[in-house]
Amino acid sequence: MSTATAPATGTEHAVRAAGVAKVFASPGGEVTALTGIDLEIAAGEFVSLIGPSGCGKSTLLRLIADLDSPSAGELTLYGKSARRARLDQDYGIAFQQAALLPWRTVAANIALPLELHKWPTARRDARVAELAELVGLTDFVDRYPDQLSGGMQQRVAIARSLAVQPRLLLMDEPFGALDEMTRERLQSELARIAAETGAAVVFVTHSIPEAVFLSDRVVVMSPRPGVITDVIDTRPGRERDDELRESPEFFARVTAVREALHGAPVHRANER
Repeated sequence: MSTATAPATGTEHAVRAAGVAKVFASPGGEVTALTGIDLEIAAGEFVSLIGPSGCGKSTLLRLIADLDSPSAGELTLYGKSARRARLDQDYGIAFQQAALLPWRTVAANIALPLELHKWPTARRDARVAELAELVGLTDFVDRYPDQLSGGMQQRVAIARSLAVQPRLLLMDEPFGALDEMTRERLQSELARIAAETGAAVVFVTHSIPEAVFLSDRVVVMSPRPGVITDVIDTRPGRERDDELRESPEFFARVTAVREALHGAPVHRANER
């Protein structure tokens, strides 16, 4: 298994972290959530962050999204500071809860970012129709969130995060609250969407099979303070479909990630 932390030389970086650390103040003293994070994610690459609870996966995602600031190190998105990338709307973001506005229809929820960006009505409507088709919700654009299943709500949230055509998609356990069948169906949908849009994806999950199925590389993190212990290449070399889930190569990669999580000497992330 390849464990490189960087994409190929000359590849444009969607995300670059160099020496990133995060320390939180608490009544009992400082808590180091992350330390020494070095990671490069290529444009168009799907990378999952996985590790035990409290290892800093979501913290790292929040730093990338400029929802919090690093205590040390440098973090850039397409060569820009995280703050500049946020202001320029270079990324979309989706969380475990769909966080839809209950008084707005599916179409109106998807359109919200476009309204904030003052897109003309005709262009906005065309984009909403395109996104509804992309996530398989064309027949539900006039429904309200409480008329949708949990999986359908998450598809609306994904469509909304893609509205302004971001080059980067940040996702924090977006399928964590769903049943297994719905989760697998949405994993396949997300794999298709990522391939069709060409957006880079940073995906936080606790599920090893989910990370392996979706990702080009899986970043394995240690318990707090979070550090990167391994980066495992999980490119399937074939279509990401249900047959892949039953293939020997899939199970081999699941095993490799599981061993890395449990501290088996696969290869350390800083070895080349």
